[in-house]
Amino acid sequence: MKPKGIAGSVLFLAVLPAVLLATGCGVEDQAQKPQKKTPLVAVETAQKGGMVRTLDLTGTVEPDRVAQLASPAEGPVLNLRVREGDPVNAGDVLLTIGRKTGVDALIASLREELKKEEDNLRRTQQLVEKDALPGEQLDLARAGFEKVRAQFVKAEEMSRDYSISAPWGGTVSRLMVKEGDFVAPRTALVEVYDPASLVVRSAVPEKHAAKLHKDMTAEIQLDAYPNTPFSGRVVRLYPYLDERMRTRTIETRPAEEVDLLPGMFARVRLVLESVPDALTVPAQAVVVTPSGASTVFVVVEGKAIRRTVRPGDEDGGLIQILSGLDPGDRVIVSGQEKLQDGAEVRMPGEAASPTVKPGEPKEGGGR
Repeated sequence: MKPKGIAGSVLFLAVLPAVLLATGCGVEDQAQKPQKKTPLVAVETAQKGGMVRTLDLTGTVEPDRVAQLASPAEGPVLNLRVREGDPVNAGDVLLTIGRKTGVDALIASLREELKKEEDNLRRTQQLVEKDALPGEQLDLARAGFEKVRAQFVKAEEMSRDYSISAPWGGTVSRLMVKEGDFVAPRTALVEVYDPASLVVRSAVPEKHAAKLHKDMTAEIQLDAYPNTPFSGRVVRLYPYLDERMRTRTIETRPAEEVDLLPGMFARVRLVLESVPDALTVPAQAVVVTPSGASTVFVVVEGKAIRRTVRPGDEDGGLIQILSGLDPGDRVIVSGQEKLQDGAEVRMPGEAASPTVKPGEPKEGGGR
């Protein structure tokens, strides 16, 4: 019996190192296995407060008072006195259209004929008054006189230089002819605008057309004056929609004195409505799913809970939430792109803890 006991002891001692080695390796593998940490997220609190609903537009500076002057007759451009950018006063002569040559003889002939018709009319009237001629003769004499007089007036107009004058005080914006150019009737010659009438014209989409009213507040930003917004207001609403573009034109004007030029590009922000108790969150908190649903993640007891929300207008980096959130909810604004609904999260200042998947042994024990 003793030899048998000795053999059992030897077998136990031989197996023991292998068991210990296997156990040690398992512990070492578990210790070396990387632990997945709870993701860090940034949160903001959903709050109620005042919010301004705005509408951003683009526009162009244009004059409200502008006149394009055309030639009343054919002839050469003479006495051109202005260039682009020149200031003018109302009534200033800008240029003249020269007289038509070759009509002097016609005018002299018509002047003599008109004198004859005038004498004939006078004699006929005297004879009719004496009943020496019937009244019809007076009508014929008067018609002959009027015909020749009309021809004479027309001939004089053809020979007269036409003066092109400024309709109001302003600035010459465009000059379409040069000295000596021969122009036809209705040829555009010069354009004059009133700098005091400059406005910003913008097109408003149809869905916002009914929300507009005169004197509504506007913020105007001009590329010519970067980082310098100007306060202004709506000064005119066009009473119709553009049928092709489905837009309504408005005119805005800065409240302060600004050196504007026609053609300047402008950005206009209109204040459509003020909401005193809007529930808002940072716009980056809202994630749109592939199906088109707007969602946010709310932190509840250390977990990210996905909620579907109905967003409203956006302004200044904040977006209004019409439904799906309550005031005080902590919404994730950074790090939510790859989160799963119900995932554990931690916020800045909280200690990191490893995330243990179901079925994995926790640290500190195997039972």
